[in-house]
Amino acid sequence: MMRRIAVLDAPTNLGLRPPTSTSVPGCGKAPGALRDHGLLARLRARDAGCLTPPRYDPGEWRPGDGVCHAREISGYSVALADRIGAIIDRGEFPLVLGGDCSVLLGSALAMHRLGEAVGGRVGLVFVDGHSDFRHPGNASYVGAAAGEDLALVTGRGQADLAAIEGRRPYFRDIDVVVLGIRAQDEYRLDLQAAGITTRPVPALRAEGAARTAQWAHEQLADCAGYWVHIDVDVLDPAVMPAVDAPDPGGIAFAELEILLAGLVDTPHCLGVELTVFDPDYDPDGSYAAEIVNTVVAGLAPVAAPGAMPPRLLPAGPVAPAPRPGNGRSPARDVLPGPAAVPAPAVAVEPMGPAPTGDGDDPSGADGDSPAEPSPGPTGPGLLRRVAGPEEADEAAPDEAAPDATRPGADIA
Repeated sequence: MMRRIAVLDAPTNLGLRPPTSTSVPGCGKAPGALRDHGLLARLRARDAGCLTPPRYDPGEWRPGDGVCHAREISGYSVALADRIGAIIDRGEFPLVLGGDCSVLLGSALAMHRLGEAVGGRVGLVFVDGHSDFRHPGNASYVGAAAGEDLALVTGRGQADLAAIEGRRPYFRDIDVVVLGIRAQDEYRLDLQAAGITTRPVPALRAEGAARTAQWAHEQLADCAGYWVHIDVDVLDPAVMPAVDAPDPGGIAFAELEILLAGLVDTPHCLGVELTVFDPDYDPDGSYAAEIVNTVVAGLAPVAAPGAMPPRLLPAGPVAPAPRPGNGRSPARDVLPGPAAVPAPAVAVEPMGPAPTGDGDDPSGADGDSPAEPSPGPTGPGLLRRVAGPEEADEAAPDEAAPDATRPGADIA
């Protein structure tokens, strides 16, 4: 059995402010530019189509009006979540090609729906050069969703974006791992205070990309699975300047490739999104080619023989199992739950944390306990789906003055 990759274009630029008064951000062109370099053929991926976004038009928006394009982003996020969910339901691995970082809202909504369906929690590995954690609690006003996406998906901000379908938060703070932010990120202390686990570039490089991926697995060992967000501005502008907010101190392509491969080499990785590449700053296509090379190599484990589809069964009705060193008790209490919902007739194997990788484990405060899920098999870690006998032979605009060199910056 193999995990088949399905590539879905999400060419939205609604989360960015306009580069100039008469232009629009160019990252909506990214999916086409990457496809032009043979991405789908090289991945042997299914073409899952394109979800066309609403028209980019800030209109009369002014600072203080809330997030620009909020209504359009909200509607787009629901449609994107539907498409991602349909891909996962097919047993495929979604690769979402953004667009700006506001695509994370659609992915997050899809993951929350999935977590609810399986009676567990889905986590987030947030690989980004910036924390994107600006919100009304730490800024005078907000406006560009692409510089606020992590805050929004963790429940901070206006309800029409942070609580779509009444779901808030989409990811709990304890279920988020942030990798690749710069050492002096503006909101690093806010992340720490929230209990969001981070590994900035200096620590990532000190431990290595492979061990960092392993460490991220460990941090999310109590989730039923996780989603991976990658903003290509995690790369250093010396090798990837084709972004709206280039910021020195990033990683190299080789490091991103190793990191990505380590993160997806498990059935608990449910999918990946790629954001913020701007072909307007790549006139000869060389950066697009580098991105494609990196993504193809990084996703190699997904379609390797024996790779399992990203489908999970209901997790047990357990309280979060805190990690030592994060200020949380290691005890796990089993809670009573409502009547079980019949599950597919497949075997479930409890799976503990990934092999230990050394690394820092910043302390932080615990979050609220999740709602009680339906009872099901319990275990100390993630659950993975085991194929039944019949499957064995199957193949398968910004209001603040950002610290950036370009006017379209979404830096939080």
